[in-house]
Amino acid sequence: MQIFRQNSYFALLLGVILVGAGSICLLGEEEAVREKTLESASVHLLVPASMQAQPAKEEPSLLIERSVQRDSSAEHALSFVPHLITLELKGITEEEIGISHCAMLEEMNRERILLQQNNNKSLQNGEEISQPAGPPDKLFFTRTELLSPAEQEDAQWSYALVDEELLLLQKIVMAEAEGEPYEGKIAVTNVILNRLRSANFPDTIKEVIYQKSQFSPVHNGRLKRVTADEETIAAVNEALNGRKEVTDDTYYFLSLKLASDLTIAKTKDEAKAIGNHTFYK
Repeated sequence: MQIFRQNSYFALLLGVILVGAGSICLLGEEEAVREKTLESASVHLLVPASMQAQPAKEEPSLLIERSVQRDSSAEHALSFVPHLITLELKGITEEEIGISHCAMLEEMNRERILLQQNNNKSLQNGEEISQPAGPPDKLFFTRTELLSPAEQEDAQWSYALVDEELLLLQKIVMAEAEGEPYEGKIAVTNVILNRLRSANFPDTIKEVIYQKSQFSPVHNGRLKRVTADEETIAAVNEALNGRKEVTDDTYYFLSLKLASDLTIAKTKDEAKAIGNHTFYK
């Protein structure tokens, strides 16, 4: 009986020891599990250096690495990481993150400047570039060509251009060349001015236009019905100021598709074709 009691005390003591050891092991395992859980929950984020207090002697850095716990603020920080990484890959330093160094904003600024330049009047050497000239008061000729106003010192004779003839010239060009290219309108004006200069044709613009059987709009009444548009007026003005789309010895033109009389095409030398018109010397 005494032996049994001694054995029961020993068994109780042994049980207490075993329970204590088991508790210690369980606590250790629980702590290890908790540390692993916390470690897995932490993330590494790249945040701007400007958001951290930097030591005075440290070099400025665009990105620094920081470990933070995963929560709502951490997920918010993740939203700007790709942009910062992009800047790092491009080699842009913290000092260069300014408006003037942003490629997209630089492009927008260039477009704004270009738009402003297009809206403003063009300037060259500090002076406004002259707009297309209006019709001159006088035409200047040599025996063989029309001169521009800048070449008038070489002229052998001049012709005073009056408003009535200017309007008539605009109307005949509109009637003959409506729908034709801009260059074609200038060329038709060239032909009329070439005739004015030539001794083989009448001596005034009005007489050149109304010369018998020369311009079909005169005879079919179209000349009286038309009103010159802005493009025609500009083309006439350019021709009067010396622009030439055909040479000074070109005196005829016709539309091979519409003309009923092809005598000119058969007897004269072709000089140039513009649009539906063919010009002859």
